[in-house]
Amino acid sequence: MFKWANFFKKDELKKEILSPNGRIHCLFELKNSALYYSVTVDEKRVVSRSRLGLLVCGEEPFTNNLKVIRTNTHGHEETIELPWGENRYIGNTYNESCFYLAESEAPNRIFTVRFRVFNDGVAFRYEIPPQPKFQRITISNEQTEFNIDLNSTVWKIPAYQPDRYEYNYEKINLHSLKGSAHTPFTLKTPNGFYLSLHEAALYDYGSMNIALNNNHVACADITPLSDGTKAHVSLPFQTPWRVIMIANSAIELTTNHIIYCLNEPPKGDFSWVKTLKFIGIWWAMYVGEWTWAPGERHGATTKHAKEYIDAAVRLGMQGVLIEGWNEGWEGDWLENGIHNKFTVAENDFDLPEVARYAAAKNIEIVGHHETVGFIDNYENQLEDAYNYYAANGVHYVKTGYAGSKMTVNGHREWHHSQIGVNHYQKTVELAAKKHICLDIHEPIKGTGIERTWPNLLTREGARGQEYEGGALSPSHACYLPYTRLLSGGMDYTNGIFDITNNVKRISTTLARQLAYFITIYSAMAMAADRPYIYEERFANVFKFIRDVPTSFAKTLPLAGEIGEYYIVAREDRESGDWYIGGVTDENERRVHITLDFLDSQVYEAEIYCDSEDAHYRDNPFGIAITKKHVGRTDALDIYMAAGGGFAIRLRQVK
Repeated sequence: MFKWANFFKKDELKKEILSPNGRIHCLFELKNSALYYSVTVDEKRVVSRSRLGLLVCGEEPFTNNLKVIRTNTHGHEETIELPWGENRYIGNTYNESCFYLAESEAPNRIFTVRFRVFNDGVAFRYEIPPQPKFQRITISNEQTEFNIDLNSTVWKIPAYQPDRYEYNYEKINLHSLKGSAHTPFTLKTPNGFYLSLHEAALYDYGSMNIALNNNHVACADITPLSDGTKAHVSLPFQTPWRVIMIANSAIELTTNHIIYCLNEPPKGDFSWVKTLKFIGIWWAMYVGEWTWAPGERHGATTKHAKEYIDAAVRLGMQGVLIEGWNEGWEGDWLENGIHNKFTVAENDFDLPEVARYAAAKNIEIVGHHETVGFIDNYENQLEDAYNYYAANGVHYVKTGYAGSKMTVNGHREWHHSQIGVNHYQKTVELAAKKHICLDIHEPIKGTGIERTWPNLLTREGARGQEYEGGALSPSHACYLPYTRLLSGGMDYTNGIFDITNNVKRISTTLARQLAYFITIYSAMAMAADRPYIYEERFANVFKFIRDVPTSFAKTLPLAGEIGEYYIVAREDRESGDWYIGGVTDENERRVHITLDFLDSQVYEAEIYCDSEDAHYRDNPFGIAITKKHVGRTDALDIYMAAGGGFAIRLRQVK
């Protein structure tokens, strides 16, 4: 149902687009030949009048002397089925208005602003068709504003930093924002709404950050190229969608799926894509048992690979990650990454033999490409490197870009610049052709393209457990569901059970490590510790990791507050069993979980929770494992220790 407020002047127009449920009102304005929008929810302002427009190098901006040629409006309603993920089905319901604009004076350019208003947010983008006098343009900036109350609370990480997205979240007031921050950019407004500013369908363009402009209004800050421009594009072209997620509570914000809805359906047949649970030759290097570089303690040897394959069979895992197998890890690999060779193994590693051995045991190999951001070197080998893996039956690859910037044609570029975005997309599309699934570390942020390219199973894009040992606090994992995870799944490298190791002292309890497999979704889920840790000391605890699925039919966030705690329930796609996970910050917490989301059957609850004397520093191994029968009229009271958590499997009793 649309409610229009129309009045035309020579260069003025107002049109209001309502969400399907009528709660969200988005007002588009052309006034004095300039473009604006604003957003209200339940008649309360969440975004005040904000500028729209594009700035083009060598041209007047796409913001002045405008008139509306025509408008097109329609409603849309569908249910999207996803091949894997946190939900099998998501709703895609919105009202759309498209405004076709032209300049009233020379050079008489034309462009379009398209709005979609959902029940839980607003999205818009700019679309530029071919112009009479040119077919390419260079974007110098956007004039996109998000005029949100400066007294809003913000949870953010900084942009333009050497460690990319890998920083601790900071809570500030919006008016205190210095520099730029990455998206998703999550806020709470003074009138009680939770928002997150992000983007969807990011292709061939610089990533959007958020900054305050000279008028102290939050605005889009597009990551520049080394020449200072934002993007060089061929026409026709459409920018990524600018997305405003809207919720009444922090926990409701985590149910927002707008970015997936704004992406196109899969391009081709992806029925071959499968999710994966795996172990890996990785954490042993972090704690100093082995090395990435060749030598007496080299980790990625044929012998070790076969041992891990055998362990994967015993543990019920599906795959084994092998890092450090190729030439290029000698010396300072961060500086020498330009010499990495992606088809040449070290002398002590035989990929064809390891692949043969893994195939005989029905175990997938997860290959590894660490580029260190030397993109020229990687792209020169890319086709051969993927062919090498494909020829050896490797269907999963973890890539890495650990450099502070990317090196391309002698220039240093931001990972999230147009060049970085295009490089990552090139790897995704080539991997799809080779039937390879990707786990990208030091990635470009998620913008929902997994809907179009389901072989992109997971990515990093925030601080994970490699930062344990002092750089992570228990609150970090309580920020992620409301910030980073709004952009999609994350490889957090869960399941570290050797908590008190002096090299990497972990700031969690044992039960919390299980909880991560529920609270931090990843379609490629890594049990990151060494196999002997699981088998010799914690076989009864590891059972949960073996049981937990990597794809769900339904996800129901139950309770939480940003940076404090998070509790979520997920239903297995295959069995119909439910899994519940929860994590808390440095404060202990008791939670009451009602089970009214269950059907009428009886379930056996297998509960892994912190013991009453557990504490992430003083007694991290304190865990209680219990079983009981429950139904939909029951509730569970669960204790979470400081820095702790819990994991529950609800198995249908046949």
